[in-house]
Amino acid sequence: MISKVNKNAVRKARHDRTRRHIVGTGERPRLNVYRSLNNIYAQVIDDETSRTLVTASTLDAEIKAQLGGKNKKEVSKLVGELVGKRAKEKGIDEVVFDRGGYLYTGRVAELAEGARAAGLKF
Repeated sequence: MISKVNKNAVRKARHDRTRRHIVGTGERPRLNVYRSLNNIYAQVIDDETSRTLVTASTLDAEIKAQLGGKNKKEVSKLVGELVGKRAKEKGIDEVVFDRGGYLYTGRVAELAEGARAAGLKF
């Protein structure tokens, strides 16, 4: 019998390996990405205090109004721009990018590009 590989378990293991080295501080918090089948979520997290400072996702009202006719990559870029804008409003200029175990391509790369376009440095 052939067993099927659980891709999400492999992703979580990859994420756990990278999280040993990626830590968000007060001066440089962590920009975390979670990608589901239909949505993408981004959080700016201070790991020292275990607090989420800024969030953005495709479920936000600002993004939902702009969804019409756009593909997932274009929407991911909008989410990146929104999280970058919100972080800049809170006084956050530099972050550590945590891709969540996903490969740095497609929607994850577009979100990062959008955050950089909004002025975040990483």
